Amino acid sequence: MTILCALSDFFFEYETPRQVLVRNRRVGVVCRLIQLGVLVYIIGWVFIYEKGYQSTDTAISSVFTKMKGVGYTNDSGGERVWDVADYVFPSQGDSSFVVMTNYIMTEGQSMGTCPELPGKHDCSTDADCEGGSFKRTGNGEMTGVCVKRTKTCEVLAWCPVEDDREVPDPPLLLSAENYTLFIKNSVTFPAFDVSRSNLVEDIDSNYISRCLYHPDNAPLCPIFKLGDIIKLSDLDFQTIAKVGGAIGIVVDWTCNFDVDVKHCKPEYTFHGLYGSKEGASVGYNFRFARHYMEDKIQKRTLLKVFGIRFDIIVHSLARKFDIIPTLTAIGSGVGIFGVATVVCDLVLLYLLPKREFYKNMKFKYTDTQVQVRPLQK
Repeated sequence: MTILCALSDFFFEYETPRQVLVRNRRVGVVCRLIQLGVLVYIIGWVFIYEKGYQSTDTAISSVFTKMKGVGYTNDSGGERVWDVADYVFPSQGDSSFVVMTNYIMTEGQSMGTCPELPGKHDCSTDADCEGGSFKRTGNGEMTGVCVKRTKTCEVLAWCPVEDDREVPDPPLLLSAENYTLFIKNSVTFPAFDVSRSNLVEDIDSNYISRCLYHPDNAPLCPIFKLGDIIKLSDLDFQTIAKVGGAIGIVVDWTCNFDVDVKHCKPEYTFHGLYGSKEGASVGYNFRFARHYMEDKIQKRTLLKVFGIRFDIIVHSLARKFDIIPTLTAIGSGVGIFGVATVVCDLVLLYLLPKREFYKNMKFKYTDTQVQVRPLQK
């Protein structure tokens, strides 16, 4: 019977809002303060800060790089000039590349047997050198022979083995500080059908030939001095050049297409991603070999390269007015205004001393079976 009554009430009753004017200063102030807070949130945060009246899009990006500069070294009496083909890896102009600043060169290596370096696998007898086995930090396969002269195991490897125990200090290619980097970046915002390049309207070939990036005097110049990049990344060039590191160059395209497209210009920032702080495995290095034939014997020159890795990262966000997000933001704001009514009703109906009185004023119960007859004159 109770269930039938509940179903009957659900289907045959209707609730209509009833407006009650409550003259209570405290409740009135609470209501207006909440409404003011909601209004500030909608205007200040949603519309002004978050740009809720605009739609957004991110860019499809392409980055091309080119290095310029020549270095000179005189290592152990061997003079050498280094150009872009020698010190940039890889050489295709990618958005991620390494500039060599220091190296350890082992020339004339050929395949054969030779002793390991001291500390790699020390021995006193042949029994200490297990033939056919490898050591993770070693340079080759052990032959089972202990070389008495060096007291290290003999290995089958590229000989003589590389000696990288001492890193050249100061770095051999300190001239890298004066190398220059050219960045060419193009972006396309598909949603708005807009394409831009970091070679904006004010940049021409004459400007590029004489400009050098400066955050204040030349913020749009696409040519950067490596020493300036390291400095703007809060790192010391000589320290990072010795053992290597990583630098992030961020090209930021934050554009508002409600104004002229020509105002959409890139901003460059620089971040030290991996420096040469004290700790395990500091810096950045890799090995590179150049093979050649001499007297019908295959030989190679091995370089342990210490360098600065540059990662060019494009960050993009474009905005433009759109009626749909505007109406959505307004609608959600109007809905949030209802919070003030809910809070004030809770205060009136459950917290104030006269809550029963306010409850009787707010809710009115009617019965359809009771007929109210009109007064007779």
